[in-house]
Amino acid sequence: MGSEQDSKAMNLLGLIGHPLSHSFSQGYFTEKFSNLQLDNWEYRNFPIDDLAQLPELISLNENLVGLNVTIPYKKSVIEYLDELSEAAKTIGAVNTIQILRKQKEFKLIGHNTDAFGFRQSLKGFVKSHHERALILGNGGAAKAVNFVLQDLGIDTLTVSRSSGLKNSISYADLNEYVIKHHKLVVNSTPLGMHPNMNELPQIPYKFMSTEHLAFDLIYNPEETQFLHEAARFGAKTLNGLTMLHQQADKAWEIWSDERT
Repeated sequence: MGSEQDSKAMNLLGLIGHPLSHSFSQGYFTEKFSNLQLDNWEYRNFPIDDLAQLPELISLNENLVGLNVTIPYKKSVIEYLDELSEAAKTIGAVNTIQILRKQKEFKLIGHNTDAFGFRQSLKGFVKSHHERALILGNGGAAKAVNFVLQDLGIDTLTVSRSSGLKNSISYADLNEYVIKHHKLVVNSTPLGMHPNMNELPQIPYKFMSTEHLAFDLIYNPEETQFLHEAARFGAKTLNGLTMLHQQADKAWEIWSDERT
């Protein structure tokens, strides 16, 4: 006999990635469910070291209705999905999965709410002189950043260790001219993220100024070494906490549709 709680149709959400020790997502959603008095929703971390484990994870958790995706899977997860939203298709990265079930079968739809979260985070901070931006890194989060900045009419240049990427340069190519002519610098790499908080992207911070805005998608710790060094030379700084909250709320809209 199932209990009354069992019959209330528990809805499970979660986060996949590796590692997950840095993430605030579980705490954020647990607090949200408490505030909304939703006792039939739960959010868990699922640290998987191989995406091949994803289908089994979904099959074993029959009440799983949605997942967030974090590093390093935002691009590679696409091959496991059945459909992509228009934004996810254009960006080429997914951070939110909607799981639609019919009996034992399930359909996976990929969305990108990172772009929405990043756009919302920039409001009130981007000025007219931020007409060119450097994006540090070329992972899934960088794709969302590039999508938003291009849409806002800001020219972007990616800084990457990989060679041959379109519209990109290497870290060794960064000099005074490049830094001074790109007043918005966005770190989309995991360098400096908990627990490796002493790491930082190797760029010439000394060429930053009070006209620069340094945005780190990392939110744990609150001030990364990247932001600390940028601030030391006068730059305004912004971490990724608002982006986390905004993208999470957008994902919640997708998951909770017709379920609350």
